[in-house]
This record gives sequence, structure tokens and C-alpha cells, in this order.
Amino acid sequence: MAKLYFKYGAMGSSKTAQALTTKFNYEERGMKVWLIKPSTDDRDGRDVVKSRIGLSAPCESIRPDVDIFETFVGQRSDSDVIIADECQFFTEAQIDQLRQIVDQRSIPVLCFGLRTDFLCHLFTGSKRLFEVADSITEIKTICTCGCKATVNARLDSEMNVVTEGAQVMIGGNETYVAMCHRCWREKIRSQRSK
Repeated sequence: MAKLYFKYGAMGSSKTAQALTTKFNYEERGMKVWLIKPSTDDRDGRDVVKSRIGLSAPCESIRPDVDIFETFVGQRSDSDVIIADECQFFTEAQIDQLRQIVDQRSIPVLCFGLRTDFLCHLFTGSKRLFEVADSITEIKTICTCGCKATVNARLDSEMNVVTEGAQVMIGGNETYVAMCHRCWREKIRSQRSK
């Protein structure tokens, strides 16, 4: 029976590398993978999924106004599996469309992405996945202190933790660092006392 999977983790937890490894595993068995990501993620180009360790693969970029179910039925119904990277940027409706593919077409959908933003608020796509996914798995990474990292701390040019701004700001290691909640709070507190 097909399922909707949500595999989430903080920045640097190898979510994209795991997505690409999963794609390879399916293809090695002769199965067709539809690799997708939201058009919001244009850091490495709109039509490529690229991990920090250098793995990459071409993908289809999905705009917020695209109906994923209709696109699947009309153009991608020969796919054996859908792998979605950066799924936190999908709309609620698009997550429901992925759920619809699982339910009506019996195609497994594996979603990889962040749980929360730089202020520990759920992203729209992630929130909906927590509500409707069949399987939810945390991909763990660690803070510099050795504790489990859960916060995607946004940094300014002077490496200070940012505490206001737009929810979405695309960036990599120069912009974000995974931290445990305690270290994140302590860093903010120490910045404010200066």
C-alpha cells in the first residue's frame, strides 16, 4: 500500500542527500522517479536538486499555482514514485494534491524538508504534512555543543542570529546554521546584552 512520507530535519541534516540516494535506489531497480521541488528553492537553479555534499539531479520545479495531481495525471502518470525536496515551501493545497496521488493512484510520495523556519514556526507545507502524512521521520543533526539541533538559525553578515524578517529567505551555510534550542536562545540573549 502506497504511503505519504515526511522526512524532516534541521539545516545540514542531509535531507537532500537522502532524497537523492532514495532516487538512485528506485532507479537502480528499474523504477521511474518523478523528482520535484517548489520553485521557491532557486539557490542551485530551479531545475536541479543539489545536496551540500555535492550530489545533484535534474528535477521539475513546481510553481505555487501548479496543481501537482493534475500534472501527475496529465504528464507523469508513468512514474512509480514521487520524491519531493524542500517540501516545506509547497502550499497546503499542493500537499493535499500529493496526498491525493497516494490515495487515488497508489503511488508512494516521499517528502523531504524543514520542519520550522528561523523563528521556530512551522512552514505551511510542513504543517500540512504533519497533519496528513502516513509516516513522519526526523533526520537528526547536531549543534556545535553536541546536542540535537532543532533550530534553523538565520545569520546576518556578522554571524549574529537574526530574529525578524520574512519567513522565506533562501540560503545555505553562509545564511543558516543548525542549533539546539538552548544555544539559539543563549546566542540571542548574549547579542541583546551587548
